[in-house]
Amino acid sequence: MHCPFCGHDDTSVLETRLTDGGQVNRRRRRCPACDKRFTTYERIEVMLPVVVKRDGSRVEYSRDKLKASFTLALRKRPVSAAAVDDAITRIEDKLVSLGAKEVPSERIGELVMRELKKLDKIAYIRFASVYFSFNDVGEFKEVIQEVEKSRRR
Repeated sequence: MHCPFCGHDDTSVLETRLTDGGQVNRRRRRCPACDKRFTTYERIEVMLPVVVKRDGSRVEYSRDKLKASFTLALRKRPVSAAAVDDAITRIEDKLVSLGAKEVPSERIGELVMRELKKLDKIAYIRFASVYFSFNDVGEFKEVIQEVEKSRRR
C-alpha cells in the first residue's frame, strides 16, 4: 500500500478490525518513511446489477449516489452515519440477493423508501416528495397521513 503522504511503497499494518457487521476490514497503517498514520478500508467486491433508469438508459450502480440521496434526505436529522451505512448495506445485500443483472431504478427507490421509513419519518417524507414528484399538496398529505397511521400501530 502506498503512503498517501509521501508515496512510499511499503507501509505496515498496525491494527486490523472488522466493521459493518464483518463486511469491511478497517486497517490502521504506518509509513516507515514519513512516520504518518492513515486508515484503509477493504470491502468485498460484489457484482451489483446495472441500474435501468426511467428513460431506459443504463448506468452502473453507485454506492456514492445512494449515500448522497440518504445524506440529502437526512440533512439536519439525528441519524448516525453508521445507521446510514447499515441501511445502504442492507439495500446492497437485497440487490445482490435478487440475482438480476439489471434492476429498475424504481426498485432501488422503493428499497430506499423502506429504509428511510425505519430511520427517520421526516427524511422519508422528504425523499418521497422528490421520488413521487408530487403535483399538488393533496398527494403530499396522503404520504404524511400514511406515516402517521404507521406510527400509531
